[in-house]
Amino acid sequence: MQLVKQKEVDGIVSAGSTGAFLAGCTLIVGRIKGIDRPALAPIMPGLNGPFMIIDAGANVDCKPHYLEQFALMGKIYFESVLKHENPKVGLINIGSEEEKGNELTKSVHKLLKESNKNFIGNVEPREVTDGDVQVLVCDGFVGNTVLKMYEGVASNLFSMIKKNLMSSLTTKIGAAMSKPAFKKIKKEFDYTEYGGAAFLGVKGICIKAHGSSNAKAFKNAIRQAKKVYDNNIIEKITEEIEKTTENKNKL
Repeated sequence: MQLVKQKEVDGIVSAGSTGAFLAGCTLIVGRIKGIDRPALAPIMPGLNGPFMIIDAGANVDCKPHYLEQFALMGKIYFESVLKHENPKVGLINIGSEEEKGNELTKSVHKLLKESNKNFIGNVEPREVTDGDVQVLVCDGFVGNTVLKMYEGVASNLFSMIKKNLMSSLTTKIGAAMSKPAFKKIKKEFDYTEYGGAAFLGVKGICIKAHGSSNAKAFKNAIRQAKKVYDNNIIEKITEEIEKTTENKNKL
């Protein structure tokens, strides 16, 4: 992290303690000027395409404008790294209606509605994995809960399918015939394909890999760091947050 701060290297990839990594990135590498709270932004596989959860655990207690900044950073990442033009931004909430949620989500909804971030409104948890909304904004408590719930359901679902497919000769024959399809689905839901989660809002490339990362996961985490570098994500976030601050000061 000191090397990143001193610009001797461009980025860091770690599968170590998440809390220590995020604290070190914030306190040593440092925040981009104007960013109040950096956010963890994993990319997840969805039914109709990948989606991002931001924040996924770095900030449990948030103010409305933190989430407004999360939306900005997530949108820039999705456009630049995943090459998705004008990605949709949604707010994870308990209902799709504008008046639903707590004081935080109501305030954030108002801020995002007034922005030009292609905000489509509230997204209920059951719609998160559809992949129809690319950037899903929430505080770290909600994001981490959604992330871990998603991982647990996916893991248990695959285990249940495997158990039932191996339960009789007939199902084993069916499983053998369906093996290519199951292999494709498993690949789509494999976290190692994405490598890790970018920690957006700090002045260096910081990628948090999963604690159980294998060689493939590390390879893709490093590849992700290179994509962040090649697409100048930190510079783009810096420029956009400067523009946003200037516009607010004018008002």
